[in-house]
Amino acid sequence: MTEPNDIVAAREYGPVPQYPIESVDNALRALMMLVERSEIRLTEVSSHLSVASSTAHRLLAMLAYRGLVRQDPQTKAYRSGPSLDLLAFSVVGRLDIRVRARPVLEKLNTDLRETVHLGRLDRTQVDFVDSIESSQALRVSARLGAAMPAHCTSTGKALLAALTDEQLDALYPDPDLAPLTRHSIKSKQSLKSELATVRRRGFATSDEEGEEGVISMAVPLRGGSFALAASVPVSRMDTDFRDVVLENLLTAKAEIDELLP
Repeated sequence: MTEPNDIVAAREYGPVPQYPIESVDNALRALMMLVERSEIRLTEVSSHLSVASSTAHRLLAMLAYRGLVRQDPQTKAYRSGPSLDLLAFSVVGRLDIRVRARPVLEKLNTDLRETVHLGRLDRTQVDFVDSIESSQALRVSARLGAAMPAHCTSTGKALLAALTDEQLDALYPDPDLAPLTRHSIKSKQSLKSELATVRRRGFATSDEEGEEGVISMAVPLRGGSFALAASVPVSRMDTDFRDVVLENLLTAKAEIDELLP
């Protein structure tokens, strides 16, 4: 009979790749053995993968090199490593904030009747982890699962504003930045100037910098890992509506901040 952990480790989630790489598959199957057991041993990995002990040892050594597993010096068993733990905590944290923020995001979408997003910074990119599209005929598309250059989005600027100049220099070693539109920020110096304004005001804007015809506003959530944004067609974003959008964003931010640990 197949053990439960063997079932998990052998599970397939799609068609077999046209050009499968056996060594990669074996390494991933070895990692999946840690789903339902706290540690794995060389002999168990060798048996499960039907490979020689020397092959299993090389696979585990490479996983350990990348921090995905670590070997107990006393028992010689392998447990999850720091890189795998970091990945797990990152995913769980992302899912948790999506669940907590979703009702507030839905209310924000209803109140503004505009597209709203929840995003996080990944080096120089913004990953949109949740998004709800406007119901209006003329609307900005939802960006769930999309990634955009941080310096071209209000979400990205709201999060970059929390970084020091040294951290920004590390992220952007070159003086020039690649634009998405003719309105995009094109230099690191201009970005730093813009971020100083964001820090002073407490919110960020993007005036057709990420997409022509779209204006967005964003506020960072407590902790600085995520930001909340609303994106509006330029034809609807007059001065009065900017004030309405900002007021609603700040209210939603306060509500989500209360829900965060």
